Amino acid sequence: MYFVDTIEVPGLGNRGYLAGGAHSAVVVDPPRDIDRVITAAARRGVRITHVVETHVHNDYVTGGLELARLTGAAYLVPAAARVAYARVPVADGDRTHIEDDLVLRALATPGHTPHHTSYVLEEAGRAVAVFTGGSLLIGTVGRPDLVEPGLTGGLARAQYDSAHRLAAELPDETRVLPTHGFGSFCSAGESAGGTATTIGRERQVNDALVKDVDTFVAELLAALDDVPAYYAHMGPANTQGPAPVDLTPPRPADPEEIAARLAAGEWVVDLRHRVAFAEGHVAGSVNFEAEGQLATYLAWLLPWGKPVTLLAESPAQLADAQRELVRVGIDRPAAAATGSPADWVRPGESPRSFPRGTFADLAAQDGVITLDVRRDSERQAGHIKSSLHIPVHELRGRLSEIPDGTVWVHCAGGMRAGIAASLLDAAGRAVVAVDDSFDSARAAGLPMARVTPAEARERADAGAVLVDVREAPEWAEGHAPGAVLAPLSALTAGEPLPESARSRPVVAICRSGKRSREAAALLSARGAEVVDVVGGMRAWTEAGLPVVAESGFPEVAESRASGAE
Repeated sequence: MYFVDTIEVPGLGNRGYLAGGAHSAVVVDPPRDIDRVITAAARRGVRITHVVETHVHNDYVTGGLELARLTGAAYLVPAAARVAYARVPVADGDRTHIEDDLVLRALATPGHTPHHTSYVLEEAGRAVAVFTGGSLLIGTVGRPDLVEPGLTGGLARAQYDSAHRLAAELPDETRVLPTHGFGSFCSAGESAGGTATTIGRERQVNDALVKDVDTFVAELLAALDDVPAYYAHMGPANTQGPAPVDLTPPRPADPEEIAARLAAGEWVVDLRHRVAFAEGHVAGSVNFEAEGQLATYLAWLLPWGKPVTLLAESPAQLADAQRELVRVGIDRPAAAATGSPADWVRPGESPRSFPRGTFADLAAQDGVITLDVRRDSERQAGHIKSSLHIPVHELRGRLSEIPDGTVWVHCAGGMRAGIAASLLDAAGRAVVAVDDSFDSARAAGLPMARVTPAEARERADAGAVLVDVREAPEWAEGHAPGAVLAPLSALTAGEPLPESARSRPVVAICRSGKRSREAAALLSARGAEVVDVVGGMRAWTEAGLPVVAESGFPEVAESRASGAE
């Protein structure tokens, strides 16, 4: 009877796997801290005979090469992957015997990378599981844009074909065991929910299997999010062959050394919770919570190769942080210290602090700067009107764009706001960290730049005018009752709003929300009071709101013909 054990890497949103039978096992996509894998194998009482990679990873440093060296296992890597070390090249259809009736069959599934390979675990000739790496994930697929921009479109179509190949060749009950998709930035979209799935379930819910290829590719490419900067260093490290890790404690640093490293422009990273950091910290240090996505965000923001000193509340917290950081190539801290700020500041100096607040507190303020540090995709779903937007991973290089005054910084839940607040505090800015869920912003009465369809209808009932910025043929197919037509193409050409929409609050709407955002920005620059509808007419109809169809646009035609302002 076969088994599969999951090696969780929650900080990066990934998984590795140990699979085998009574005596032998294979490891799929192992993390760099391989002691966890070796312990799992010892617990099972099995020998690791094979280590396999689904692809050359772009989001973490693999432990595969070192694991194979230490265990004497065969190291299987896709044949088309160009690597600088000896390995067993794997081609489509290759079969690897694990033990007795347990076989691993390679299945070429390009898309996440050109050489990506999935592995089907067969027991007595029956497919029982498939390790899909960055190919078929839970409800989505791995992103196709991490190799080279010129390949992205072709790889997106390859992802579609690979998903369909898996669905066509494997029975419904086959377990799908992906490496990415549990919070990883290698995922092209949100998971469909849950942590377990099968080929049969994916046939019903996975975008690649329920949509036509053109729709799938267009939506996949449109939804691609920011790529963490450190990804540029992961592929080359995995291609060359990562070195063994050293998880021994770093050299201890006293207050004088901490101050000297800060004076030299090095990073001193406080790993404590953001609440503790705000209450007291070493001036100039920055806060990346050990319990958050430490590896992702520190590697993303830290200038690559810059020395880093870690401050932790305990040796255990420090050890856990080291383990996370080696997974993304931050191998050895320059120094470290444990304890509290009182232990880290020089005699005669005091810890620095800054206040925290909620969205309700922000709503009570006047004349402050509101800084949104979420990603573009998050902001598109709704944001506070007139807030400044600088994603946290861009903040270090864009501090000069923030006006003078107290900065209230927020994200979606508080963790990234804590990082941003620490960066601003280190730069000498007056800052308040909003430690609150963004869902509370609307309830607090803060003006939102984007509204839901239900809110749009409420505003229209209260006197606002709904302005549809789609083109005339789209309008004719169906629009909201009472809306007026003002195509974005006409607005960008300098044409005015229809007369009935002038000097009134405006709610802009389009098909999906993209053009309405552009229209809202343009009309706001013209002095209009404007918001737009999240999700556009798609969301409007999904909400069950009424739609009417007509072919005439008398008001628009009249305003253009008369040249009215």
